[in-house]
Amino acid sequence: MTIMATFNSSSFNPGPFILLGIPGLEQFHIWIGIPFFIIYLVALAGNSMLLYLISVDRSLHEPMFLFLSMLAATDLILSNTCVPKTFSIFWLGPQEITFPGCLTQMFFLHSSFAMDSAILLAMAFDRYVAICFPLRYTSILTHQVIMKIMMGIISRSFCIIFPCVFLLKRLPFCRTLTIPHTYCEHIGIARLSCSDISINVWYGFAVPILTVTSDLILIGISYVLILRAVFRLPSKAAQQKALSTCGCHVCVMLMFYTPAIFSVLAHRFGHNIPHSFHILFANLYVSIPPATNPIIYGVKTKQIRDKIKLLFFPTGMTRG
Repeated sequence: MTIMATFNSSSFNPGPFILLGIPGLEQFHIWIGIPFFIIYLVALAGNSMLLYLISVDRSLHEPMFLFLSMLAATDLILSNTCVPKTFSIFWLGPQEITFPGCLTQMFFLHSSFAMDSAILLAMAFDRYVAICFPLRYTSILTHQVIMKIMMGIISRSFCIIFPCVFLLKRLPFCRTLTIPHTYCEHIGIARLSCSDISINVWYGFAVPILTVTSDLILIGISYVLILRAVFRLPSKAAQQKALSTCGCHVCVMLMFYTPAIFSVLAHRFGHNIPHSFHILFANLYVSIPPATNPIIYGVKTKQIRDKIKLLFFPTGMTRG
């Protein structure tokens, strides 16, 4: 009886998990880690620079740039949640992570994705108001409204992902505690349990899909209305300016949603795709969008581009 009680207690409070990395590609881990390290440094530098520029320059305290700063902060959280642990696995071999640490990593990973999707929706709404109602833009998107939108984004992400923590904590773990991955994610942890995980599977699949799908539909509606308004503008110059402003948002959305949709479809239908490919692609999905977002906005957005030039070449800009 005492042995059974001890087993039940330990099974619901498991010891440390072991993250294996990418099974089948262990001999290439050191080399795979190098580009991931470079991408991580780019994400860290780019998003930190965006946050710095937007925070210190009052001319960038507009709704679009405030949402952009929130996207940069979320991308920093996403990068720092997963990528440093990935380096240690690639360069030092399989790594231990405690059960609370695994749950924490899982929560910030999934909530960051949910926040990214909601922020992209908010940015689409911002462009819709700016182009379709330019004269009422400042009266509609006041700082109070922006703060409410930001709090709504954070609250929605928390409410969607936090139940996953309790869905995992209720499970007993009596199998091997090795995870064939570089980070902890909801279904990957649940599959180590020795009990029924159907609730985890349904919640882990349905809720994020419904959330992302609703965001995509609303973003699509916003851009249909935006394009209709753009092509009604009287001058070609005004049309090109509006399309250029929206272009960087569309690029970022493609970089975010395309891998997400591919990953979901591959997990659901790609049974013949090697497991190592799934894990490698999942790592690219975590690493690349946070690195490319600041590059896209830095190249495509004139205000950001000018501020970066002023930051690095103050004398040249002053003379010019």
